[in-house]
Amino acid sequence: MFDTKIAFVVRNDLAVWQRLNVVAFLATGITSAAPEIMGETYIDAKGHHYGNISRQPMLIFEADLAALQRTHRKGLERELTLIPYVHAMFSTGHDADNRAVFLAEDPENMNLVGIGLFGPKKAVDKVIKGLSLHQG
Repeated sequence: MFDTKIAFVVRNDLAVWQRLNVVAFLATGITSAAPEIMGETYIDAKGHHYGNISRQPMLIFEADLAALQRTHRKGLERELTLIPYVHAMFSTGHDADNRAVFLAEDPENMNLVGIGLFGPKKAVDKVIKGLSLHQG
């Protein structure tokens, strides 16, 4: 059906509002990095125009920190589009501060709370293999 895949992995020890917040931010990153995934504008029967959404499904998985870090490493190895979100970003108030706390993270041991992945379907499937769909 689609030769690309979009997946989000969110940490399983977060509050529900944090999980939703992380996935929302990651989704904006994926759509920015891969604008070709966007569908057409929606129009209702009265002619009202609405925004467009992704033309393909987005799957959400959950994992602990170790599995998120493993997913991150595998995603880098396969050169997927990765959108990471680290715990320190919860304490910031805007994009510049988000980038600053992200830059301060140890690249080999990030305190990830979520990661978005986009790329060829087979490659994404190999990176997320063994993860469970989010049960929230």
